[in-house]
Amino acid sequence: KMIKQLLISIVCGAAMLTVGILIGHYGITNAPSWVKDVVRDVDESLIEKFLSEVDNIQIQENLKELTKVPHMATTAGDEQTVQLMLKRWQDPESGLDQAWREEYLVYLSFPDPKNPNKVTVVSPSETVLHTAREKEKSYTPDQDDPAVVQPYAAYSPAGHQRGRLVYANQGKPSDYLLLNQTVDLKGTIAITRYGGAGRAAKAINAAPYGVIGVLVYTDPLDINDGLMSDANETYPHSWYMPPSGVERGSFNTHYGDMLTPYLAAKEETYRIPVEDITGIPPIPIQPIGFEDAYILICELGGEAAPKEWQGAFNCTYNFGGPGFKPTSAFNNSDVKLDIFNHEKIKNSSNVMGVIKGSVEPDRYVIYGNHRDSWVHGAIDPSSGTSVMLELTRVLGKMVKQGKWRPRRSIIFGSWGAEEFGLIGSAEYTEQYFTKLSERTIAYINVDIAVFANATLRASGMPSVQNVIFKAAKQVNAAGLESTSVYDNWIKYSNRTSPAHGTIPRMGYLSGAGSDYAAFVHYLGITAMDISYTYDRLDLTFVALCCLAALPFLSFLTLFIWMFFFIQSKTNARIYPAYHTAYDTFDYASKFIDPGFVSHQAIARTAGNVLIRLADSLVLPLNCSDYAEILEDYLKTAVNLYQNQLQVKHISMGKHPLKRAVASFRSAATHLDQVILSSDLANETPLKVRRINDQLMLLDRAFLNPLAFPDKYAFRHVIWASSSAGKPTFPGLADAYAKAESSGQPRDWDKVHYHLSVLSQAIEGAANTLVDVI
Repeated sequence: KMIKQLLISIVCGAAMLTVGILIGHYGITNAPSWVKDVVRDVDESLIEKFLSEVDNIQIQENLKELTKVPHMATTAGDEQTVQLMLKRWQDPESGLDQAWREEYLVYLSFPDPKNPNKVTVVSPSETVLHTAREKEKSYTPDQDDPAVVQPYAAYSPAGHQRGRLVYANQGKPSDYLLLNQTVDLKGTIAITRYGGAGRAAKAINAAPYGVIGVLVYTDPLDINDGLMSDANETYPHSWYMPPSGVERGSFNTHYGDMLTPYLAAKEETYRIPVEDITGIPPIPIQPIGFEDAYILICELGGEAAPKEWQGAFNCTYNFGGPGFKPTSAFNNSDVKLDIFNHEKIKNSSNVMGVIKGSVEPDRYVIYGNHRDSWVHGAIDPSSGTSVMLELTRVLGKMVKQGKWRPRRSIIFGSWGAEEFGLIGSAEYTEQYFTKLSERTIAYINVDIAVFANATLRASGMPSVQNVIFKAAKQVNAAGLESTSVYDNWIKYSNRTSPAHGTIPRMGYLSGAGSDYAAFVHYLGITAMDISYTYDRLDLTFVALCCLAALPFLSFLTLFIWMFFFIQSKTNARIYPAYHTAYDTFDYASKFIDPGFVSHQAIARTAGNVLIRLADSLVLPLNCSDYAEILEDYLKTAVNLYQNQLQVKHISMGKHPLKRAVASFRSAATHLDQVILSSDLANETPLKVRRINDQLMLLDRAFLNPLAFPDKYAFRHVIWASSSAGKPTFPGLADAYAKAESSGQPRDWDKVHYHLSVLSQAIEGAANTLVDVI
């Protein structure tokens, strides 16, 4: 009987064990699919597959298609690019989940094709002695396209001004101040060169002195390394701007649609009166080529301008008498500006596309690039658009084939009317302000993807440094199969980090140079801007190399040697064909990136970053890297300002700013430790979500809508633009510079105010990183 009971017990036990095993097995096997998805991390094999499929030839074909015709915002050519983007993103085999167009009615400025703007030299007897070129010289059929817009200054008022010419260097406030000490500026026309001050500022700074009109040109010293001849030195023989080349541009200081500040420019939106617009030139301004600037400047009379005002022309740059030399054929003659610009409200389109996230569809990684150009725009912006189209082709194909779907949603934005003041992206952020503020992880901007073919350039919040570095280490540098983008980058530009040692140097998004502006400054969204660029030229070194080589090389061989050397080493302020009629596929394929391998490197790097931000279980954002930059900014501020502030009874030694930065460091270190010490794949998904929200919302904590009342749509107290030129907190630097200049007690009060703004913003940001209470 006992044996029987024992056998029954064993059988029952075995049966129960078997049932338990079966229940466990099928229970695990039949668990909902989201259980695996919710802990899924970035797939390195998928990144390798992505990198292998990015095709330089496809990027080349994209660029060829995008640059067939000029596509200035709201023109027929622009509509062609809208249709191209929609066709690609709605492709059933390689398109996105959704693609559509967003329409805005925006205030734009155009020249009158029936009455071209004119710049002339006119004698007392009304004889026209010289007329500046109205159209750039043709070297290829591209320049003959009837859709090529005449060079003009967008948002310059129309008008007919006549006066004696003076030379005002870069049109900075200090330039006009110095010039006014030598010359009576009332009723004069000023000629200025690009650089040093914003486009509109060259006229805005001039008007208080009685200047009635402004000319602006690109000096060969600033763009061409001094080269000027189109016989053998400039395009079409090299990448340098030819003498008739003119940089077009938007001459305004604010970004977004001017008539609908802080509101999306929809049909029914309230619009301010035109006369209430600020930040545009109060007097006519017109850009010209350096061939005309050479004729005007070399004939100017008066005293010689300072050494730092001199450019590449083989003459002395004088202030102007005002006017021309007594020995000049232009003596006693005036310069006349006849400007026929007009403004219109026109329909502009963003093209939007989405890949929906599988786990966190309500969290967005946004990738953007503007679509409009001034003429053909091969480099600006179509290099970026051609890269974006290749990214979406590769990723879209993976999605359509069921091989991949990101954890988070990816939004692609092809912004319209950027060239007129970042309008498309700004209107998008205004329309979707709340949704984007609450849900956006990061914004990736690839505008001009390739300036040149030397090295990577990246700017962004310090928290994105780590993910950019990781991506750059996995991509081969353009033309260097055994060298990574990261290793190549660190050779060209690096810094020493207390935490990481020698690392590549990243820039900061402290201005409004591209479509990241509204995301960074208005919404406080973590952002980055990525491109391939040139190496800065050491002019002394090049001169010595040329002298050393001269005895051994013929002139032609020497010129060719110099040309190829300068392709990666230059002192150009930007790529030389920028905003001219020469920024064409021919120019890009011959002189910027033959073979399109730099475009490929950028596509791989930016796409790698995009996938990591969209797929990583824990967001690859690093708060300790942010703390390091705040500490650098604090150190600079203490060195520059502490002693003088003590004299004014404003303490930095006991001020909360030092404590706030220390608190931020402590909180960042703590969050890093929480992430490193946690097995987040096996913890509750809510813990991962909480940490990711802390990382995502960090930059929102630095927003203060009242910190910069004189800077439209600048709310981020760490990265706002600054005119002080100091590597420290922008509001503090500008307030200090103004107070030191004026000496007024109220201005020193503003310094104290910005110390408080900074302290509380940084302390507030630190509190978002500590454990939730």
